[in-house]
Amino acid sequence: MPKIRTNRGAAKRFRKTATGFKRGQAFKRHILTKKTTKNKRQLRGTVMVAACDVAATKRMLPYS
Repeated sequence: MPKIRTNRGAAKRFRKTATGFKRGQAFKRHILTKKTTKNKRQLRGTVMVAACDVAATKRMLPYS
């Protein structure tokens, strides 16, 4: 049986934690002038992957 390939795009975007996967926030790359300072501040840091997306993330990262 061959090994399963890791999805390299997913490997760069998600990190495994004890309770799930963490990811960076979206909507922080460009067109920032029309976004409020509060909005941009709240997009900092990382958040956990939603429960409905965990199964798909596990399939993309089989050895994490």
